[in-house]
Amino acid sequence: MTQMLLQKNILHYPQLDTILRVEEFIRANSGEYKKRNLWEHLPKRMMYQTFCVIFDYLLYSRKIALDQEGKIAWIWNPSLVKKYLNNPALRAK
Repeated sequence: MTQMLLQKNILHYPQLDTILRVEEFIRANSGEYKKRNLWEHLPKRMMYQTFCVIFDYLLYSRKIALDQEGKIAWIWNPSLVKKYLNNPALRAK
């Protein structure tokens, strides 16, 4: 991930509140927008490059996925992750 971001010559890294705003918008509108259209419908404007950094991070961290049409879906399920992490049979040794 870090190498991928370094290769893009990023001028401005997003702040946490900006990342959270994009996450919440995707969660609320899961499966409705493609990448560019999603950026255009965000409630608060941001540079497209900043949006792309956030988008790449969300893909890399497997919080979002793209369907065959290129629409973005929120797939992160923290309660399911917590369930598996609390299972003693699945803990790393």
